[in-house]
Amino acid sequence: MLGLVYNNIKFLKIFIPKCPLALLPVLILIELFSYIIRAFSLSIRLTANILAGHTLVNIISVFIVNTLSINLLFSFIGFLGIFAILLLELGVACLQAYVMTILICIYLKDIFGSEH
Repeated sequence: MLGLVYNNIKFLKIFIPKCPLALLPVLILIELFSYIIRAFSLSIRLTANILAGHTLVNIISVFIVNTLSINLLFSFIGFLGIFAILLLELGVACLQAYVMTILICIYLKDIFGSEH
């Protein structure tokens, strides 16, 4: 919507690829669909990575609580493991923030920065 407001009807030129005339209607629909699905794929990727990290931390935490009553050494190893997983999750969070920022900048460049 911002692309149409900012660039008027010239914005729609990004959906028209250089191809033979017979393929043009199909490719325009594919380009339009891929443009619309971008926001969904970005949010699904972010949600899946957050859920995977939290689930892993939850599973390991429950394991540590269960082994606490069995042996103190196993619990200490578990605490080291959860600390390593938390560091890994922090790294994944930074990487996801970087990827999301880059992708949003690319998407906004299509709206505001390209010559239509």
